[in-house]
Amino acid sequence: QVQLVESGGGLVQAGGSLRLSCEASGRTLSNYIMGWFRQAPGKEREFVAAIRWSGGTTYYADSVKGRFTISRDNSKNTVYLQMNNLKPEDTALYYCAAGPVTTVSPTVYKYWGQGTQVTASS
Repeated sequence: QVQLVESGGGLVQAGGSLRLSCEASGRTLSNYIMGWFRQAPGKEREFVAAIRWSGGTTYYADSVKGRFTISRDNSKNTVYLQMNNLKPEDTALYYCAAGPVTTVSPTVYKYWGQGTQVTASS
């Protein structure tokens, strides 16, 4: 079993920055893909970014390319999402997830955190 705990959300003005953290515990995640998803009220959960735990290859949604950076610290079993130049449309509940393959579909990811709220005010 895997436990994922997100932190780092908050309220910032448009143009500001936040860094989300996702600490993993339980079974080894060396063969997993770690992803960040977000869900705004009344909308479907959408892919934001992902990283291969082994090797560090990264993937981004077009809407966040150039503004968000995903990274991992193997020694801390933690994945980060650095979010710069936040926009009001980035406001959502952000989730960390772990899955077996690289995909933008949330249904493939097996383990999920509880979510952390990010709000960018205009």
